[in-house]
Amino acid sequence: MKVIGVYNIKGGVGKTATAVNIAYLAAEEGNRTLVWDLDPQAAATYYFRVRPKVKGGGKALVRDKRALDTVVKGTDFENLDLLPADFSFRNLDLVLEDAKQSTKRLSRLLKPLAEDYDYIFLDCPPSISLVSENIFRAADAILVPMIPTTLSARTLDQLLAFLGEHGQLRALRVLPLFTMVDRRKRLHLDIIERLAGDYPDLLATRIPDASDVERMGIHRQPLPAYAPSSAAARAYRALWDEIKTKLLAG
Repeated sequence: MKVIGVYNIKGGVGKTATAVNIAYLAAEEGNRTLVWDLDPQAAATYYFRVRPKVKGGGKALVRDKRALDTVVKGTDFENLDLLPADFSFRNLDLVLEDAKQSTKRLSRLLKPLAEDYDYIFLDCPPSISLVSENIFRAADAILVPMIPTTLSARTLDQLLAFLGEHGQLRALRVLPLFTMVDRRKRLHLDIIERLAGDYPDLLATRIPDASDVERMGIHRQPLPAYAPSSAAARAYRALWDEIKTKLLAG
C-alpha cells in the first residue's frame, strides 16, 4: 500500500482536483484505491456525489470508537472508494492533540487498510498543523500542487523548511507540480523555469488552466471520466505516469 498526500499550505491551487483525478486514474488501471477527504470543506466528497458525514465525526475515528473501514463509501467508479469528509474535521487538530502519540495517529488508523488498498490518497486541508504533521508521517510521498505565481511557489519553501526542522520528516519524498498553468503569461513561464532549476524533484508535467477542470463541480466526476480527450485530462494521465515512475524509483 502506498499512501500519497496531496497538500499545500495555500488553498485554491488545484489540490482536490489533483487528488480526485489521479486517484481515478489509479483505480482505472485496476488498483484498489481510496481517497480520504480530510478537508472539512469536503470538495472531494462533493465530486464523488457522497454525503459529507461521518458518524461520530473525527473524534470517533481518532479515539478508535469507529474503524476507518466502517465509514468508507463506494463511488460510481470501479476500484475507487471514498472516506468522506465531515464538518467536524475542522476541529481535528484539537482531537489529535488529546490522543496518545498525537503525531502518528493517522498512520495507525491507516495501517489496518494495507491489505485492502494499493493506493490511498489523502486530500489535505491547507494549513501547517497537527493534522498536516500526521499526514507527513503517514505518507510515502507528498504531492504539492502550485500555481506558478510568487506567493504560491513561496509555500513550497515554507513546507521544506518545516520538514527540515523535524528530523524524522526530512526523508519524506516531496513532489511539487504546477497547476492552472497559463502559457500566455510571462510570469508563469518565468517561475516555471526558475523553480525547475531549484527543485530536482519538481514534476515535469504541467496541468493547464482549463475550463474542463472547473466543470468538475458541475459534472461531479473526475475529469478523465467525462472529458477523457481534453488537454487537461491528458495532462493528468501524464502526471500519474510520472508519479508512478518517481515512486518506483524512490
